Amino acid sequence: MNLSRTTATAGRVLRQLLHDPRTIALMLLVPCVMLVLLRYVFDANPATFNSIGASLLGIFPLITMFLVTSIATLRERTTGTLERLLAMPLAKGDLIGGYALAFGAVAVLQSLLATGLALWGLDLNVIGSAWLLLLVALLDALLGTALGLFVSAFAASEFQAVQFMPAVIFPQLLLCGLFTARDTMQPVLRAISDVLPMSYAVDGMNQVLRHTDLTATYVRDVLIVAGCAVLVLALGAATLRRRTA
Repeated sequence: MNLSRTTATAGRVLRQLLHDPRTIALMLLVPCVMLVLLRYVFDANPATFNSIGASLLGIFPLITMFLVTSIATLRERTTGTLERLLAMPLAKGDLIGGYALAFGAVAVLQSLLATGLALWGLDLNVIGSAWLLLLVALLDALLGTALGLFVSAFAASEFQAVQFMPAVIFPQLLLCGLFTARDTMQPVLRAISDVLPMSYAVDGMNQVLRHTDLTATYVRDVLIVAGCAVLVLALGAATLRRRTA
């Protein structure tokens, strides 16, 4: 990878995003709005919000970044932008790294806003450090970015990109332990949940919710989520072709 080419790609993507205020609003504001709605849905039972709010603080950014990244990247594939870029002396790693860097910068801001709102605006009570909570939220958003970059290679239209959400996101949402403890699931489902990254994202959030200190389980969860993001980014680079269909 070439650092100057990677940053140049990231700068181009960020400039495009700045000219699309609706996309920026979707990425930055929707997770915050969903957290506010969740808080007041359980207004009569704040304990419920405290029990699931931390988990959803990681899930909402993952979903929004997946949706926006998959559609934005698909648009560049179908319009021929990626083909023209790859015709230049630009390595696949530079290109995918630039996209990841650009959307990752947005993910940082998104995670800061959502975490700050949850902790200080909605009174989400966590025992552990707010920085540890922020780290998991950020990694979740980066994982959503990586998944979006990857699945964009398999969609022929923006509608198809949206259709990947039930296939990629919803099973993880059902099996991640948000609705019921994973060790109470049917053994086959428990085994499947053990290989889904969202399970470790939710578990990492719960570690911060329940423990004052850094735990070995939290470190494991963070490393798994980060490793999955890197792996999916590598797979996304592998899907780039010199000629698009």
